[in-house]
Amino acid sequence: MEKTSTPTHCPYCALQCGMNITPLPQGGVEVTERADFPVNRGALCGKGRTAAEVLSPAVRLTTPLVREGGRLVPADWPEALDRIAGRLAATRERYGPDALGVFGGGGLTNEKAYTLGKFARVVLGTSQIDYNGRFCMSSAAAAGTKAFGLDRGLPFPLEDVPRTGCVILVGSNPAETMPPSLRFFTELRENGGTLIVVDPRRTRTAEQADLHLAPRPGTDLALALGLLHLVVAEGRTDEEYIRERTTGWEEARAAAMAHWPEYVERITGVPVPLLREAVRMFCEPEAAMVLTARGPEQQSKGTDTVGAWINLCLATGRAGRPLSGYGCLTGQGNGQGGREHGQKADQLPGYRKLDDPAARRHVAGVWGVHPDSLPGPGRSAYELLDALGTDVRALLLMGSNPVVSAPRAAHVEERLRSLDFLAVADVVLSETAELADVVLPVTQWAEETGTTTSLEGRVLLRRRAVDPPPGVHSDLYVLHELAGRLGVEKGFPTDPEEVFAELRRASAGGPADYSGITYRRLAEENGVFWPCPEEPAGTSGVAGGDGTPVAPPGTGAVDATHASGSVRHPGTPRLFLDRFATPDGRARFVAVAHRATAEEPDAEYPLLLTTGRVVSQYQSGAQTRRVAELNTAAPGPFVELHPRLAARLGAADGDPLAVVSRRGRAVAPARITDAIRPDTVFMPFHWPGEGRANTLTNPALDPTSRMPEFKSCAVRVEVVPRS
Repeated sequence: MEKTSTPTHCPYCALQCGMNITPLPQGGVEVTERADFPVNRGALCGKGRTAAEVLSPAVRLTTPLVREGGRLVPADWPEALDRIAGRLAATRERYGPDALGVFGGGGLTNEKAYTLGKFARVVLGTSQIDYNGRFCMSSAAAAGTKAFGLDRGLPFPLEDVPRTGCVILVGSNPAETMPPSLRFFTELRENGGTLIVVDPRRTRTAEQADLHLAPRPGTDLALALGLLHLVVAEGRTDEEYIRERTTGWEEARAAAMAHWPEYVERITGVPVPLLREAVRMFCEPEAAMVLTARGPEQQSKGTDTVGAWINLCLATGRAGRPLSGYGCLTGQGNGQGGREHGQKADQLPGYRKLDDPAARRHVAGVWGVHPDSLPGPGRSAYELLDALGTDVRALLLMGSNPVVSAPRAAHVEERLRSLDFLAVADVVLSETAELADVVLPVTQWAEETGTTTSLEGRVLLRRRAVDPPPGVHSDLYVLHELAGRLGVEKGFPTDPEEVFAELRRASAGGPADYSGITYRRLAEENGVFWPCPEEPAGTSGVAGGDGTPVAPPGTGAVDATHASGSVRHPGTPRLFLDRFATPDGRARFVAVAHRATAEEPDAEYPLLLTTGRVVSQYQSGAQTRRVAELNTAAPGPFVELHPRLAARLGAADGDPLAVVSRRGRAVAPARITDAIRPDTVFMPFHWPGEGRANTLTNPALDPTSRMPEFKSCAVRVEVVPRS
């Protein structure tokens, strides 16, 4: 019998690599590469290759669980759903709608993220909804919106990276976090371009760079300002571009000039000659890019830090031009789409602002409710978690594991335990699900159809390839059933394509306009870049001087034609080539200045901790820790430290070390390497228990993005005597 393969996309990171899934006659499925998808071009990392392991009933949830006598025991679906609806209704009746919280995830499809936001606001009437994507790229989103009027992770496709002249990669390690993407940086160098990596560790990515800058954690803002100072001092600004396409330069320039090279060297530890070399490498080619990731973003000043790197692009004319610009490397699989369509505390579908009266009217019209019935903005992710058990008494959580992934995780775990009621919908029994009063087993990537939006802003179609185990339902089914039990009989369909059709209407006219995108187009075109508005028959996005339909400005796209002969919008692979998305079409400089991290080292806590990922685990590890091959490659946490620090402590490789911050203590084996600064230690954050890195991290929040300061906190390190 001939095997039938289904083309789809990986469940993990925001590359959303193309893959084929083929059911096997003996049971199980085979995952193979798709050479036709331009992002991975047939490559898959170990996580993608082994993704099917989590489909096994042996490692995932297959029946609802309810808490009885302190234990989770099996239940049927009606009992579990009745219990959730009853407790949510009773809590709302007693304490009001804002006593109900909803916490989502960056791995949910667009359809599920959209429906979850609608459920919170229409069915529950609560403002208390946010998602773990707040911990991913919210600082970059805030800075991009300030500067350009629009946030999309990358304003150009990854295929542009090898064709530029220089890339500054700030706080990103794609060799381990997104391995298939590394080829773009390799090809950049093969084509004669240069790669500058900014990272306090000499990572696998930094080892491939032409120049590695290793600043002290938390000083990326000063580093960017120092580079801009040198750009001005050496006469490398693009004055014509600044005049014609930007505003706010005088203030930003004055702020940068206060950060002279020797001052920046003292703050960052990066020698002045390397600062000058970085400026030369960045400014000499005709085109260049700055790409940031969690390093500069997960800081209490992350928005300003990203803004400073954007200023560097603007001052040198490297934004809104071919093969140039600023971009953010999104982490989670649907971190981009997840925030565009209503999971964030302050946003409505289409990337509309919840406090915008016009946005409220539009979305309320699609939902069939009065605009005044929609609650206002609520708490951000950490603030919501911090309010559990006090202001927020009951929580519905989908696709997230904050017991491992949230900052100050022991405190967050305590707040989750203090809830009157916790319901969790997930694929596996995560550490957070273990605390729940009701756990619902839901479908995952290969068992459901839906869309995601990659780091490029490319909307993609994941296709159902296999049936879920008996007793497992989709998140859309969960929300449909709960809505009905809570008195809302209509508006929560279980068919993802029907949900997407409504999402298209809700996003129409918004910054993230999906209205011209259909499932058929996604299948035919290997994805479509937003914005992609729906166009009247016979027209496209922009008319030429003679009224002839042409492609949207600067996209370089050719309009596609429907079978009916009408012209449709081609999508927008490249943003800002003609104008920025601000009212006057100009990008905005933002004047920023260096400031210290929220928690600097002192006599009691003399070192800095930074956290990150390893290649064989993903995020909180809830799924990857259930895959034998991945656990063999990365079996547990560790503490990376420099040989000089290890010598002072009397620590040998493999010795158990206690890392202690003001929030708690984590213990893991030493990994001694000269690839890290002597004043810094590193821990990966994928594991629970005594090696949980986020026990230590600081929840100090960026004032704009509300991003916690994961990347820098003061610690001390102690050798733990072996028993």
